[in-house]
Amino acid sequence: MEGLTALFTSGFAVALTPINLLWALIGCTLGTAVGVLPGIGPAVTVALLLPVAQSIDPTSSLIMFAGIYSGAMFGGSTTSILLNTPGESGSIISALEGNKMAKAGRAGQALATAAIGSFIAGTIANLLLTLVAPFVADLAIKLGPADNFALMIFTFVAVSAVLGASPLRGITSLTIGLCVGLTGIEEQSGQPRFTLGLLQLADGVDVTVVILGLFAVGETFYMAAYEGGLVSQVERLGSAVRMTVEDWKRSWKPWIRGTFLGFPLGTIPAGGTELPTFLSYTIERKLTRHPEEFGKGAIEGVAGPEAANNAAATGTLVPLLTLGLPTSATAAIILAAFQQYNIQPGPLLFDTDPALVWGLIASLYIGNVMLLVLNLPMIRIWVKMLHIPRPYLYAGILIFATMGAYSIRQSWFDLMLLAMVGVLGFLMRRYSFPVVPLVVGLIVGPIAEKQFRRALSISQGDLTVFITHPISATILAVAAALIVLPLIVKRLRKVHDDNPLEH
Repeated sequence: MEGLTALFTSGFAVALTPINLLWALIGCTLGTAVGVLPGIGPAVTVALLLPVAQSIDPTSSLIMFAGIYSGAMFGGSTTSILLNTPGESGSIISALEGNKMAKAGRAGQALATAAIGSFIAGTIANLLLTLVAPFVADLAIKLGPADNFALMIFTFVAVSAVLGASPLRGITSLTIGLCVGLTGIEEQSGQPRFTLGLLQLADGVDVTVVILGLFAVGETFYMAAYEGGLVSQVERLGSAVRMTVEDWKRSWKPWIRGTFLGFPLGTIPAGGTELPTFLSYTIERKLTRHPEEFGKGAIEGVAGPEAANNAAATGTLVPLLTLGLPTSATAAIILAAFQQYNIQPGPLLFDTDPALVWGLIASLYIGNVMLLVLNLPMIRIWVKMLHIPRPYLYAGILIFATMGAYSIRQSWFDLMLLAMVGVLGFLMRRYSFPVVPLVVGLIVGPIAEKQFRRALSISQGDLTVFITHPISATILAVAAALIVLPLIVKRLRKVHDDNPLEH
């Protein structure tokens, strides 16, 4: 514990330097803004800033990205409550009760319980991250290449077969990501792979360009095509953003329940922020003493999901920092930011670069306080952003994406690739193909290949190494179960429907 305290204290020494405080403030402010603006999430923002971050110190840039991620969770509730248009996927549930509260003249109370709940959940989740991450890192050090490869296979299966309504579409998206990620000269044989005979692809596809195309360009195309003409009414903020004594009594238990529900679900692949918020809403609806208010503006329906949303966002950092595995789109892009600096997150990172890890964790506490100040006293400023015409936002995103892609190598080929990937991203969104599996395959695929080769090298080419090691065999069995069990359940339901029991 003394060693943990010393590391934690050194992390605050890093995070409290003037330059890192400034980047934390910039990240929190940008995150809140993109959370408020409909259709612009943290994944798009981090993707747009990847080219810029190359000229910034790694610790400072990662502190900024963490601030953007956390800020978007805070800001997303504003759009959900006042516009009934979730700014982030994790804020979808908050719109159900929050917008009803706004229509009833209680927008201030809805925004207050969302902001305070996010602060409390973020603080507790940060403490859990501080305690859990070193423990997980110590365990992860003991894993061999076969175990690490099995973990990555589990991640692939979880984000593709579990995420979304169609496992086939998820696996298709993952396959595209793996093919793009493995494009280039193969290390051992020196033969080109998936290059289509193009010399520009010999060094592989630039991850930043692909991410910009998928999230910035593709998402903007989709929003402009299908949601650009929508006109939504912004509810009036009304009274000051504060809660009554009764509101506090009805909110504090949902805050705690949402926190301890969201954090563990955020650490698992495909957990995301949507699942814990839905579960939190369901739990609060069953436990409430005011069931008649649900569907009409129950404050518990905002407090619980918003706490779960923020706790889950912090939970995604556990596998990212300790195992190098992303469990959400934004986490995958932050992993790309690590790789930009030739830093590979994982258990060894806690020993090789403790200043970065603990400085990043300490900045989460500081950013949480910043976000509370930014969201409660300054809420009227953020509300004004809802009146910005959407075409201006779309044009700005496309301009920044184009500039960012060109600045990497000053190559016309990257601009063409940006446009092509943008069209792919648009089509995937249009036909409900999940983008997260593609990004995970793109970034984690090359790492999985290296672990696979190391495992075979140690075992002298014996493929049974993956099933003779207890840990890897268990993980692969769980991954297989994720694929097989839903098929069995679906088959049993079909048989039951075809042959109902007669009573």
